[in-house]
Amino acid sequence: MSIATDARPYVAGVGLLTIGAIVAWLVGRAVPGLQPLVVAVVVGAAVGNTVGVPTTAEPGVGVHKLALETGIVLLGAAVAVDELVAAGPTVLGLVVCTVGFGLALSEAVARLWFRLDGVAPSLLAAGASVCGVSAVVAIGRVLDARGATLTVAAATVLLFDAITLVAFPIAGEWLGLSGRTFGVWAGLSMFSTGPVAAAGFAHSPEAGQWATVTKLARNALLGGVAIGYSTLYAARSATDPEARRLWAEFPKFLIGFLLVAAVANAGVLSPAALAAIGTASDGLFLVAFVGLGLSIRLRELETVGLAPVGVVLVHLLVVSGLTLAAVRLLL
Repeated sequence: MSIATDARPYVAGVGLLTIGAIVAWLVGRAVPGLQPLVVAVVVGAAVGNTVGVPTTAEPGVGVHKLALETGIVLLGAAVAVDELVAAGPTVLGLVVCTVGFGLALSEAVARLWFRLDGVAPSLLAAGASVCGVSAVVAIGRVLDARGATLTVAAATVLLFDAITLVAFPIAGEWLGLSGRTFGVWAGLSMFSTGPVAAAGFAHSPEAGQWATVTKLARNALLGGVAIGYSTLYAARSATDPEARRLWAEFPKFLIGFLLVAAVANAGVLSPAALAAIGTASDGLFLVAFVGLGLSIRLRELETVGLAPVGVVLVHLLVVSGLTLAAVRLLL
């Protein structure tokens, strides 16, 4: 049997995912401030809840899981160890403490206060504590999150990205923060990398540099957080949590993430190659989110309510308040 024959069942579904990703990219470029990932989910959900997925396209649509894993692996190229070193021990200590505290806070608030269960609290905690939508996607794949749960978590984080992008520069001016203080505070408190850098440079060039470095230091913890969640959930679900069982449950693509990060930081890849890897990762995420959208049924989202927004709001208020106090005291 030829390769062309083997691939034939996947052509229709992969074509559907690709068209949806192209539409999302074009709309995202045409509308300033609109996240292409959000558009990708909307496109997929619109198709899935109106005409549905044709039977002939189902095998190819399933490829979105592979696209998601591959995108996460390539995301390792964005981890910059030299940025960690440049941040200095005080900032690094604040980063580690903020991420650890943020994860614990969001998990507790989600499960004990808002009564969320399953993997949803972990997705919200990772998105708010580590690196926004990238963390939601990575942890969602590690924990095999369903489409609706993953989409709601990503959408909630993106909502607060938009809010904080406006609110933080205003707060920085009102509080009279220096460039360094504001930059580190934004890098510790805000969620996704793009809004953090934008908010920092909106304050001042110095703030933009510190915000970016601090945020990249948080991003670098994604691999460790993903491994920790994978081990925790595997041990929790296993009746015999010995090493072999934990290894069987462990998502192997995370090893690829760490290997790509190691290669990227070894200096063997040119800036053009790193940029190409980043572009490929973004494209794969668009394809994956179209597939996630296709799996969503709108009636499932009605049961979620505003609890995710409440969890992330509490996280933002508590973490931003504590980190502001810490940064003012220590820097």
